[in-house]
Formats: sequence, structure tokens, C-alpha cells
Amino acid sequence: MDTRWWAVVVLAALPSLGAGGDPEASPESWTQLWLFRFLVNAAGYASFMVPGYLLVQYFRRRNYLETGRGVCFPLVKACVFGNEPKASDEVPLVSRTEATETTPIWQTLKLLFCVIGLQVSYLTWGVLQERVMTRSYGATATSPGERFTDSQFLVLMNRVLALIVAGLTCVLCKQPRHGAPMYQYSFASLSNVLSSWCQYEALKFVSFPTQVLAKASKVIPVMLMGKLVSKRSYEHWEYLTAGLISVGVSMFLLSSGPEPRSSPATTLSGLLLLAGYIAFDSFTSNWQDALFAHKMSSVQMMFGVNFFSCVFTVVSLLEQGALLEGTRFMGRHSEFAAHALLLSICSAFGQLFIFYTIGQFGAAVFTIIMTLRQAIAILLSCLLYGHTVTVVGGLGVAVVFAALLLRVYARGRLKQRGKKAMPVESPVQKV
Repeated sequence: MDTRWWAVVVLAALPSLGAGGDPEASPESWTQLWLFRFLVNAAGYASFMVPGYLLVQYFRRRNYLETGRGVCFPLVKACVFGNEPKASDEVPLVSRTEATETTPIWQTLKLLFCVIGLQVSYLTWGVLQERVMTRSYGATATSPGERFTDSQFLVLMNRVLALIVAGLTCVLCKQPRHGAPMYQYSFASLSNVLSSWCQYEALKFVSFPTQVLAKASKVIPVMLMGKLVSKRSYEHWEYLTAGLISVGVSMFLLSSGPEPRSSPATTLSGLLLLAGYIAFDSFTSNWQDALFAHKMSSVQMMFGVNFFSCVFTVVSLLEQGALLEGTRFMGRHSEFAAHALLLSICSAFGQLFIFYTIGQFGAAVFTIIMTLRQAIAILLSCLLYGHTVTVVGGLGVAVVFAALLLRVYARGRLKQRGKKAMPVESPVQKV
């Protein structure tokens, strides 16, 4: 029965698995199907991941930590076994309550700085993401131009700049001694690359407001992954707000008018890609939670994940011969090069704003700022790109964001009531 259902889903999606979301335009060839590209990308990642995993298991079985010697020993130790820091090596992290006292005006200015930094970074990132993936470059009166179709190349550009920024931050700012085995970053990195690819690819089939609401609803699979991966338990109010988010997203999807050049098949492809994004991103979050047990900093996490992301995407692009083609597209269209560079800058520095905001004001304030950002992003997308939202769809959006704010409020109340009984956990920053 399960096999039949999967066959139905795949066959229903096949009419729209081309490079774009136009149901009237047939794909150039079967190599342009998004499902085929996904499988080819995954095969490229496996060509690096599988030998690496077998090598790690080989060193572990040989007990290389005890028997190994030579020039390569430090590298193998760091990659396979890690270096657990001693108590004297740890960098004391100053909590917000222990920080030097500042005036209310200075605190307000810092909060304003965080709000502006996050809003500018991620609103610009959202607008450019939709521009790059849904509009043509080089269009003239006689030529329709050409669209950029390689989402993986865009993921690589984002990760390279993020790696550089994280590396410079690690060099310039004192960090705890790194203890986690490097190979463990590869799992979070693989799911992070796949989630980003699905996110970019989905914009070829669904509108940006739909994508934003899908991201908001990832609370539900994150909770499911939390139960499976981290064995977590959740409160009743968390299930209630997750249900409200589901209701709001359903109201929006079922009531909003059809987008131009859309069809049931293209919508299904978009929803499948969004489901992939949510599933991979949920795994990334929970795996990173487990990695933070090694007492690393958020910037070290950012560096480790983006390092492997660059390796995965470069290997896959080289195997497909797509790295040179992406570079040629940048050469043909300087506007795309500028957009891609600005997109990467916003993504990288947005991460630093996330770390700074949570460190200064906590996860609750950060969540409120980002929830506001999502609402503004939907409004901007509708204004700039002409998406239509019905009254019922607007109410659905309101239900989603009300549920997100309710989660923040409930967490704050629970933390206040259980402050003496429950240890306060440091917020986990996601990359």
C-alpha cells in the first residue's frame, strides 16, 4: 500500500518537474526534472560522504587514537576523535545577567541595532531570493532573457561567504578550545545543504508567501524530530500552538487565489519541495542541538557546518560540470552576480546578528523580531511581485503569527514559574 501511494505522488508530480513552474512549457529534457537533479546532487554528496564515513569507521576499528603516529595523526585525531577541552582551556562565557551594567538608553540602542540588522539582512535576503529564482536576466525588447536554474550553485555561494565570515570571526575573537570530531558536522551540513536546495527550488513552483508560511509551520516536524532524535517531551500548549499553525497555513493555502502560471501539478511539486526543506531543516536543528554538548561556540558551529557544505557542493558541481556553467552565467549577467553576492552577504551577516541578538537579549526577543520579519517579508513580496492574498488567506496568516507569539509568551511564563525548579538552558543558535 505504501509503495502505491509513493507511486501516485511521483506520477502526479511528473508533469511539473521541469526547471520552471510553467505548466505549458515542457522541460528541455528529463535531466531538467527537479527530482532528477535532486537525485544527482544526492549522488554527488554520497560520493564524498560514503568514503569518508567508511574511513572514519576504519580508524575507529583500528583504535587509531591509541596506536596512530606520524604526521597525519593530529589531523586524523581532530577529524575522527576530536579534542575534548580541559577545564583550564575553556573560555568563560559571560551571561547576560553577569554582563557589565549599561544604561537603559544604551540597551535600547543595542536592541534597535539588532532589530535593524536582522530586518535589513533577512528582508533583503528574501526579496533577492525571489528575484533570483523567479525572474529572468538579460531580458530585452527582442529577447525574453534567461533564468538562473542551478539552486546548488547559489547554495555554494552562500556557504563560501559564510565560511569566510565565520573563519575571520574565529581568528579575531577568542573561542573555546574546539572538542567535537570534525566529521560530525558533515551530517548537519548535508541536511543543511539539502534543505537550502529545496528552499530555492520550491520558489520555481510556489509563491514566496507560501514558502514563508511553510517555514513557520516547521515547528511541527521540529517537534517530531525532537522526539525521534533527541527524545524530548513537549507541553500541551506546544501541541496546541502547533495545531493553530497548521490551521492557519491550511486557511492560507486553500483560500488564496491561484498564482499566475500555476497548476495543481506545479503546486504539488512546490509542496513536496517545501516538505523536503522542512524535514531536512528539522534534522539540522536537532543534530546541532546535540553537537552543542561539546561546549563549542555558535561561530565554531557556523564554520564547521559551512566548511562541509562547501565541500559537498563543490564536489557535486564538479562532478556535474555545473560549476563552470554557473560562473559563466555570472559573467553573462553582472546583475545576477551582484544579486548573488548581496544575497550571500545578507545570509552570512544575518547569522552574526542572530548570535549577537540571542547573546544580548535572549531567544524570546529574537523570536519576536524574526516573527515580525516574516510578516513584513510576506507584505513586501505581495507589493513587489504582485502576489494576491484573499481575506481568509490573510486571516490564516494572522493565525500563524498569533500562534508563534503565543509560543513565545507561554515559554516566558513557564520559565518564570519554574525558574527555581528548572535550570535555565542557554539558547541554541542555529546555522
